[in-house]
This record gives sequence, structure tokens and C-alpha cells, in this order.
Amino acid sequence: MKNWAANLTYSSARTERPRTLAELAGIVAGEPRVRALGSRHSFSDVADTTGVHVQLDLLDDGRPALEVDAATGVASVRAGLRYGDVVAGLHAHGRALTAMASLPHISVAGAVATGTHGSGDGTRSLAGDVVGLELVTASGETLTLRRGDADFPGVVVALGALGVVTRVELATVPTFDVRQDVFTGLSWDALVENLDAVMGSAYSVSVFTSWFEPDVRMVWCKSRVDDGVGAAPALLTELGAAPATGAMHPLPDVAAVACTEQGGVPGPWFERLPHFRLDFTPSLGEELQSEYLLPRAAGPDAVRAVRALGDRLGPLLLTSEIRTVAGDDLWLSTAPGDSLALHFTWKQDWPAVRDALPELEAALLPLGARPHWGKLFTVPVTDLPGLYPRFDDFAALADRLDPTGTFRGGYVSELLER
Repeated sequence: MKNWAANLTYSSARTERPRTLAELAGIVAGEPRVRALGSRHSFSDVADTTGVHVQLDLLDDGRPALEVDAATGVASVRAGLRYGDVVAGLHAHGRALTAMASLPHISVAGAVATGTHGSGDGTRSLAGDVVGLELVTASGETLTLRRGDADFPGVVVALGALGVVTRVELATVPTFDVRQDVFTGLSWDALVENLDAVMGSAYSVSVFTSWFEPDVRMVWCKSRVDDGVGAAPALLTELGAAPATGAMHPLPDVAAVACTEQGGVPGPWFERLPHFRLDFTPSLGEELQSEYLLPRAAGPDAVRAVRALGDRLGPLLLTSEIRTVAGDDLWLSTAPGDSLALHFTWKQDWPAVRDALPELEAALLPLGARPHWGKLFTVPVTDLPGLYPRFDDFAALADRLDPTGTFRGGYVSELLER
């Protein structure tokens, strides 16, 4: 079995799709090595195992797939669901998530476990909205943890190393509408000199480039519409950019049919915050991805540093995206403070990408970069713990909840057995 991008063949002996909690508990308690698989959208071996993979897309835990507490707005969802399977139900309850990732095709538990995020100065990663988790531990027992519990900051972004998450509780807000406007022709000087202003010009902002172009390729601005109409942000035109004349795709010369509606047409949050529509293959499919998150203060220097590598990186890229993420308190979060995220969608040529990544990392790591857990990087796995002040606490929690190493595999084993 391969991952979504087909760049990785998993090492598992077999895959199980339990239908009940009792069946899942039996597998976990009866196998020496078990790992959960979500939508298989990780590009690294973070979810790999030589034992048994379990997928939860068929799991029925005896409760509705989505429950919304009318008093608190907290939504409880089955962990194996994709975000795209959850959002319309939330909207029907009059509730919304504060952020969504670029694509709604990813599973809730998998996205949370790897620190996946959307974009917006005021929005945290998807894990930042988690207020509770239920997971099956190595003994086969179900453990429930909620915000306020001492171990909670360690169990959310946990790389699947603590157990199989079966249900996730998410904080929500009242539903809202969003309009999406795309701008082209922003100069590099205007972006770097006004980076914070550009990234804060709308509720969610994404800058797309291949780094070697004379201008930034395009800026996607997703603005909240609280008055039924709303307006496109004026800053981009003031800085010399122009509204796009038609719908755009993040990748050059690709039709925008798979993308969420643009052109300033208001629509529900879940139909605008992702870049891609659920009923289409997102991005290109045949691609590789890397991402690095840096402190916001390092943003201009980071952009300049990558721009200086544009001639080296550009020929290997399909596109690259600049986003922002608000900080959270989770131990393995890649955004412990307000962060700038530099995302790279590569052509599927791993030898060439692998050769280029050390140059990119040499430019970014001194600025405080942390690689995305589910994407490709060449930072030695043994160096990663040093990037996380609470890593030793996480390792101790893993030893306590999983003393026999049931949930270790892939580079998670290297992290915890260094």
C-alpha cells in the first residue's frame, strides 16, 4: 500500500479496518506493533509500521459521527472522518471551524496529529482547536483527555505515538461567510517590505510563488463577510498588485476547476477557506511536499533567504506557498508562537529534491525553522528533539502510555529510541 502521492510504500504486514471499538481494542492489545492511518496524505514515513495498520473510516463507536453541544458549541467527531465529511454538518448546526487546511480531503485525526494548518494571523493550526481526545492505548483501554488535564498539551500533536485516536472534540464558532479574491503582479520588494501587512490583509492569506519569478505569482485573500457583501482588501492594489482576471489554480497552467470559488463571490466558510473542492483531486497528486515554520519576526529574512535560492529551487518546484499560523501551547506543535509557514510543492523527483533540501534547511534552520512532521526534510531525526523544549516530557508520556512501543514505527521510532 502506498501513500496519497505514491512516493512511499508502507512497510506494514497488513491493514485492518475495524468496525467497532471492541474490534479495534482487540487488534491493539493483540499485536506487537500497530499504527493508525488516516487519509495517507503524509509524504514521510511518520505513520509507518512493520506491524499492522488500522484505518478508522468504517469505525462506528456507537455515537453519531458528528455531535454538537448546543451549550458550548464543542463538536465531537469520529476521528477517521475527513474534514470535508464534517464541515457541512457543522454548518447545518450553525457552527464553523476557525480554520481549514488547503484541502478538505485529510482525516481529522491525522491532520491534528501532525500539526497541519491553514492560514491566517488569528488562526491556529487545526490541532489548536482541539479541546478533547479519546484514544485506545496499548492495553486496549480507552483514554479520554480534555483541555485542562496535565497531559493534554502532549497528546494532541502526538504523531500517533500514544495510541489510536477514535474521537476528537473541536471548539467551534458561529458560522460565517467568506469571499475569496486573487491578486497578481505583487513585486518582491513590496511583499518583503510589507510582509506582515500583506499577510494580515484578510482573514486568511496565501502567497504563491516559485521564488525565481520577477514578481510574486499571486496572492489569495479570503475575507470574512459579515455584512452579506464584504469587500476585497485594498492593500494589494495599493501595493501595485491587480485583481486576477479569472479563476486561478495554485499551480501554473492548470485549470482552476478543482479550486474553491474565487472572484469575490461570498459563500460558506467551508467552501472558501480550503483551496480545493472535496469532489476533485487536490493540487496535482503526483508531487512531493516540504514545509518549514518560522517565528514571525524571522519572516522577512526567511523570504529573502529562499528568494536567494530561487534559481536552485525553482526548476524543482510546482509551486510554493507562504502562510501564517497563530501560536498554540502544544508540546510538539510546529507553531509554538505566531509563525510564518513556507510550503514547497515539488515535482516528483526525490533524488533532486533530496539534494536541494540541505541548502534550503541551511538557510532556514538558523532562523528557527521547524519542519512539518508529515512532509519531507533532511534534518537528522536525532536533531528534531532539540527544536522542542517539551520533547523530553513528550517522550516520558509516550513511555508511560505505551511502555512496550506498540505505536512506534517509521521515524517516530528514531525520535523516541535515540
